[in-house]
Amino acid sequence: MSTGHHDAGDLLRELAPQVLGALVRRYGVFDACEDAVQEALLAATVQWRETGPPASPRGWLVAVASRKLIDQIRSETARRRREDALALATPQSALLAPAADAVSATDHDDSLALLFLCCHPALSAPSRIALTLRAVGGLTTAQIAAAFLVPEATMAQRISRAKQTVRTAGTLPAPPEGPEYAARLAEVRHVLYLIFNEGYTATGGTELMAPELATEAIRLTRLLRRLVPGDTETAGLLALMLLTDARRPARTDPHGELVPLAEQDRGRWDRRLIAEGVELLGATLPRGQVGPYQLQAAIAAVHDEAEHPDATDWPQILALYDLLERCGPNPVVALNRVVAVAMVHGPAAGLELLAEAADDKRLAGHHRLHAVRGHLLEMLGEREAAARAYREAARRATAVPERRHLTRRADHLGAAWHPSPAPTGAGGGPV
Repeated sequence: MSTGHHDAGDLLRELAPQVLGALVRRYGVFDACEDAVQEALLAATVQWRETGPPASPRGWLVAVASRKLIDQIRSETARRRREDALALATPQSALLAPAADAVSATDHDDSLALLFLCCHPALSAPSRIALTLRAVGGLTTAQIAAAFLVPEATMAQRISRAKQTVRTAGTLPAPPEGPEYAARLAEVRHVLYLIFNEGYTATGGTELMAPELATEAIRLTRLLRRLVPGDTETAGLLALMLLTDARRPARTDPHGELVPLAEQDRGRWDRRLIAEGVELLGATLPRGQVGPYQLQAAIAAVHDEAEHPDATDWPQILALYDLLERCGPNPVVALNRVVAVAMVHGPAAGLELLAEAADDKRLAGHHRLHAVRGHLLEMLGEREAAARAYREAARRATAVPERRHLTRRADHLGAAWHPSPAPTGAGGGPV
């Protein structure tokens, strides 16, 4: 595939949310606009491969998508009233098909409004993720389905239902104002965080990671930061992703098996991403109003800046987890803090704290609870008990690479194990 083709594809993915946002703002029918934009992107893929992008790629896409939308609605005779309403709302100049590369004097980027729309409160978390990847990320339904290990028809239904829900709930031509703005922005960040988590550690399947999802989450978070440059938590989220994804090359061995953080070859970590993440975090933390994503990024930075596992500043990590528990408590944070306590105060102290964390119903059945217990028991030298904990963790793990890794830990401690079917469940965070 030529470099030009790669460039055109990158350009189309960058422009897709801007074009869809412009159409939704103008016409207000999200589902029809999204279909029209997909057709325009397909037309551009074919035409630009031969001729190259026009002088105004965004204007070209907006014009072509607008024409396709109008043609689509005109052809639906059963929706005559909707056609009339759209025609009345459409400027006459648009109906007369302006030049494809024309640039509007009032042109602006509606990507932020589109992100808010895809993360509408009326949608479930899976639907928000799917719609964001489709409408803002520009991924095809087949690509999204493959990343989440579901049939394409299933993902198509999920996206279709999400678009119907957005249409029923009412589309927003602009980001909300006041307190709702901050809440919706937090929802957008959370969706991007979930996409990254699934890419960094897949919750199911035979592969440890889905790199295309992690890469897409980083790209979309870069977009969000450009749209809200003053938001420190968005900057913190991007820093967290960069500092975590930097370890990706060392997370598996040549056979694709999981390599834990303490055993990774740190020479394989992406130092460019680490430097970018540290610089971003350094510019963000002094501005105050530190939130959970910034604290998680700071923890990741401490790990990444240690040249060797023994050089890790665990007291600093524990202090950061103490802050994180106060401003963003969740079960994964609690488990990670248990490990930090064990590294600072010893495994017995960690096990005592783990017993308290196990009372959280959200951790019931989670494989990581048992994996942490096995790790702490192994640190204490209680090999048999540790092996039992690793076996239980492996039984509950939903991802094959994690299950294999936990099984090997148990076998290493001298215990045979016959696996049983693993129940369904969810994974945790990337750090």
